[in-house]
Amino acid sequence: MAIIKGLFQRIIHVHPDNKSLIPRLVVGLVFLSEGIQKYILPEVVGAGRFERIGFENFEFFAYFVGTFEILCGILLLAGFVVRLSAIPLLIIMFTAIASTKIPILMADGFWVMAHAARTDFAMSMLLIYLIIYGAGKRSLDFTILRKLKEV
Repeated sequence: MAIIKGLFQRIIHVHPDNKSLIPRLVVGLVFLSEGIQKYILPEVVGAGRFERIGFENFEFFAYFVGTFEILCGILLLAGFVVRLSAIPLLIIMFTAIASTKIPILMADGFWVMAHAARTDFAMSMLLIYLIIYGAGKRSLDFTILRKLKEV
C-alpha cells in the first residue's frame, strides 16, 4: 500500500504555485469543446472528418477520441491527475499532426503546414508543460497531495 501511495504522490506532485492554472484551463477547455463537437457535429469534426482523413473504423475512432477529449479535458479543468490526463491528449495531438499536417507538408510545403499546425503545436507544447510541472496549487491534485501528507 505504501508503494502505491508513493507512486500516486509522485504522479500528482505539484509545484505550490499558480503557474499551471492558465495553461491547464486553456487546454482543458479546448479539448472539452473539441470532444463535445465530435458528438454534436459528427459530419464536420467527428466521424465525417475521420473518414475524410482515411481512418478505418472512422466512427469508432471519432467517438473514442471525442470521449477521451471530454474526460481528460474535465480532469484538466479540475486539476485531477493532470499528468496522466495529459498523456492521451498528447497522443491525440501527435496523431492529428501525423494524419493531417504531414500530408499538408508533403503537398503544400512547410509554411502552409506551419499555418495549419499552429493550434496543434500550441496544444502539444502546453500538454508537455503540464506533464512536466503538474496541476499547480489551485487543483484537486494539490488538495489531495496535501491531505496525503497529513495522514
